Amino acid sequence: MAEELSAIDIRILEQIQKDAGQSSAELAERVGLSQSPCWRRLQRLREEGYIKGQVALLNRKRFADTLLIFATLKMGSLTDEKRAEFFRKVEVTPEIMECHTIFGERDIMLKIVAQSLEWYQQFVFRVILKLPGVQDTHSLVTMMQIKESTAIPVRLRSPE
Repeated sequence: MAEELSAIDIRILEQIQKDAGQSSAELAERVGLSQSPCWRRLQRLREEGYIKGQVALLNRKRFADTLLIFATLKMGSLTDEKRAEFFRKVEVTPEIMECHTIFGERDIMLKIVAQSLEWYQQFVFRVILKLPGVQDTHSLVTMMQIKESTAIPVRLRSPE
């Protein structure tokens, strides 16, 4: 059974979400611990599954002008095999950055990075509409990204 998260554990998780590349000495200083206990806590948080992995977040704008598009899909009924095939195809399509099941009239929401509207139109016909079970798609093109974060709020606050 995982231990309850302490205030120090929470500070460690907050800090590594800001910069997972910092040294254990830097992390220890920022959370108010010496290096060895900080490193042990970090290892425990990994072992208990609080930390899934570490990645580098790339700046999408440094590569090319791209659009972020959210596509919602209406799905037909799928067999277990077709559902697994849908998940596999989504997983191996690099332009699909995220995939979520959703409540409401639509069943799936995809976050897609697109080179242009023309490119996206072809992507819809070439990829999305060929995914198993897809009956219809509705797309929302973002004009400006106001906030981007991968950080989970470790300290949940009560609604005001």
